[in-house]
Amino acid sequence: MSTQANPTLTFKGIGASPGVALGHAYVLDRRRVRTPKLRLADEEVEPELMRMKTALELSDRQLAELKDQIAQHDAHDHGLILEAHRLMLHDPMLVDEVRKLIERDRINAEWAVRRVARKLKHMFDNIPDEYFRERRADVDYVADRLVRNLMGQVVDEELEVPPDAIVVAHDLSPADAAVMLRKVKVAGIVTDVGGQTSHTAIVARARETPAVVGAGRASEQINPGDLVALDGRRGLILVNPSEEQLARFRESMRRFQETEAAALRTWDLPAVTTDGVRVHLNGNIEFAEELPSVLAHGAEGIGLYRTEFLFLDRQTPPSEDEQYRAYRQVLEAMEGRPVTIRTLDLGGDKVPGTRKHEKEPNPAMGLRAIRYCLAHRELFRTQLRALLRASAHGNLRLMFPLISGLSELREARSELEACRSELGRHGVPMGRRFPVGIMVETPSAAWIADRLVAEADFFSVGTNDLIQYSLAIDRQNREVAYLYKPLHLSVLRTLQHVVNAAKGANIPVAMCGEMAGDPVYTLVLLALGFDELSMTAMQIPEVKRIIRAVSRDDARALLEGAMGLTTAEEIERFVHAEMERRFLEEAE
Repeated sequence: MSTQANPTLTFKGIGASPGVALGHAYVLDRRRVRTPKLRLADEEVEPELMRMKTALELSDRQLAELKDQIAQHDAHDHGLILEAHRLMLHDPMLVDEVRKLIERDRINAEWAVRRVARKLKHMFDNIPDEYFRERRADVDYVADRLVRNLMGQVVDEELEVPPDAIVVAHDLSPADAAVMLRKVKVAGIVTDVGGQTSHTAIVARARETPAVVGAGRASEQINPGDLVALDGRRGLILVNPSEEQLARFRESMRRFQETEAAALRTWDLPAVTTDGVRVHLNGNIEFAEELPSVLAHGAEGIGLYRTEFLFLDRQTPPSEDEQYRAYRQVLEAMEGRPVTIRTLDLGGDKVPGTRKHEKEPNPAMGLRAIRYCLAHRELFRTQLRALLRASAHGNLRLMFPLISGLSELREARSELEACRSELGRHGVPMGRRFPVGIMVETPSAAWIADRLVAEADFFSVGTNDLIQYSLAIDRQNREVAYLYKPLHLSVLRTLQHVVNAAKGANIPVAMCGEMAGDPVYTLVLLALGFDELSMTAMQIPEVKRIIRAVSRDDARALLEGAMGLTTAEEIERFVHAEMERRFLEEAE
């Protein structure tokens, strides 16, 4: 089949879900409906308020029905996301503000909804944490549903997506994803917007569907039926490739499928080097829905369960019972495998249940993570009580984020013990005492690691923050993002110091940042001596294959050569060349 009827285009986005795919484009047109702007007479205000109330009730019912439909047909239920949208529909920050605008400014409900949505989205604009910044899209999804219902338009349209198509959209809402993917196995997904933690990325990874997000204006330039080649690891999109490009891509696709199949055949084999060194490979998750994929790819446990999602898109934090049920679900599903749950790690200027928005001048270094929890003790205690109760149902490991000194760790552990005593007095069932560790993601924690080992049961290095704090760069700032270098000599020396401190005290040391799942760094981390590496599901087989193919001595020789160099660029070139020499097929 000739592919030259239309011009060849290349797009570069963010690799959100690994894998390669080839298929014809199904372009999903989800342009925002044009919002009417009307002024109301006095007598029209009450009917308009009633119209808004009806649209809210209809929207809530639609989401509830959609959630139930998914649960009946699909094991990958993304109901938590839809439930979060239902909570937004009842959030006073949305509902009360819309009513005020209708009553005070005498404007129609559609206009009021858009104005309030714009205001709420601004609250997310300067959040340093990508995960929370991506939640701006939820406001748009909910507002768009309300406006369409107010205007009597179809909302959850049953999409006739052909099998093995590449779905191309400006954005893909959770509802769109649920409706579309419930019946059809699509080959891949492309969106103009979004990041690694957008809903599209999360859904794609859970379903093992290759995806590229943040691709600019791809949906405007890709036509229905165009042949699209997609690389979800590199973030590369080829549209109507030449015959030569197509041949190369099909070969890459064949190699990837063979490699993936071979890797999955070893899902139950341990990650052991040729000279017998054992490394435990775990999975990172945000949702319980990701567990089947994590287990299928050979995870031995959960190395990082981010609990932030439970606190998003709502006016009030989740109750103790709600959290308990969520944690229990994950612990029971893992059937005795270790589950490391990180306590709440919110960004500096986005706080659940807070109506007043106080913008911090430097939120990445402000009131966040353990600092926020210790400043809001009851919120922290509610989560700790839920975790203690859930510990009766599995192999729990608790982890505190962004610890910068021993005092914070002592305070956090003191709150945990106070909650344990409180539950014990009331006869509430709990599990046995579980390991309590810390995220090492501040330079201060890294350099007093030899002291922190006395009161931490394990370390888990969060490289995303540790690297940006160590190198004094904001990795979200495009002007300085090029300075984000995991192989910077200072980073390698810091990691070496942390591992040595843990080994000296005989406590486990893990890594759960992005560096852990990148196969380019596997030999470096093996040589440094990490006991555990935690990553997304589809990264596990490749990392395992590399570990099983080398000896610790080989890895140490590579690390010694790297640390004999000085600049980050020299070290990067050396490590990449060595990995290409040793694992040519993976490098290609």
